Amino acid sequence: PVWRRPSQRVCGLEIIPLAELQRPRIDVTARISGLFRDAVPNAIRWVDQAVRMVRDLDESDEENYVRKHVLSDTAWLKEQGETQESAWERASVRIFGDPPGVYGAGVADLLESKAWETLDDLAAVYTRFSGTAYGGDGMARAYDPEVFQRRMAGLDVTVKNEDTRETHMFSSDDYNAYHGGMIATVRALTGKAPRSYTGDSSDRQRIVLRSVAEEAARLFRGEAMNPKFIEGMKKHGYKGASDLANYLAHSYQWDATSAVMKDWMYEGYARKYVLDAGMQEWMQEVNPWALHRMAETLLEAQQRGLWNASQETLDELRSLYLSIEGDLEERAEG
Repeated sequence: PVWRRPSQRVCGLEIIPLAELQRPRIDVTARISGLFRDAVPNAIRWVDQAVRMVRDLDESDEENYVRKHVLSDTAWLKEQGETQESAWERASVRIFGDPPGVYGAGVADLLESKAWETLDDLAAVYTRFSGTAYGGDGMARAYDPEVFQRRMAGLDVTVKNEDTRETHMFSSDDYNAYHGGMIATVRALTGKAPRSYTGDSSDRQRIVLRSVAEEAARLFRGEAMNPKFIEGMKKHGYKGASDLANYLAHSYQWDATSAVMKDWMYEGYARKYVLDAGMQEWMQEVNPWALHRMAETLLEAQQRGLWNASQETLDELRSLYLSIEGDLEERAEG
């Protein structure tokens, strides 16, 4: 990017020579959100322009992966009867997102509804919500699932950056819907997981990159199991219990898309959030629905083969789940 000083706004783009870059030009596909689409179309323009500038360079396949893939995808599309011009344009798209007027990635709602069986189901929904191609004018071109899935199948690495410590991957199901959905789609299409990372640029003088699994374990140890965090949440009564249930639900959802949870982590949630006598008593008082949801989430993780739980823990969870369900039915009946 060429920066206009002192405003620090981007006013143009320039090509970095390969001698200075000292590596091949990497091919990147961007999945933008509906909010990004609506709020910063100028950024879409710059990314699209950058792709086209690099695509048109007279460089070898070993030096320029963008050009290499555009050429190969153009040939693939022409084999299907596409014209040269149309194939060239479709093969050059690197920005995908929601259809116009639509927000989200669909994966969170699907996981919450339990109406899925395999990664293929998650990939199908992610593709439907993400497969709309966007051009340099910031406007949607067309829903192009074939090209989108070809881009996903070619991914070796996925990354989502966070520039604040106020939220993180367990704070909301959006993080998993967008990034986890992409990981699940790659896994479904290729049969293997991409290398997946989360960036932390909250301190721009000390940018940190961790794998998604490392970040999940860090948050689990440092926050989810932290007594100070739990006690702080308990001060918020009904809402605190609800947020703890969400924390567990988001952890499970990340596991469903990206296989980030270990048995000991599920066991930790079970013992500290659900089966602990003090937590049970507090939740029964302020929000029994949250306790019911947590027990249900843990049982679903076990049923789907994500958690190899001990028989003792399973028996305790099932007994608690049935007990709470009976109490909630009585409440509903007045």
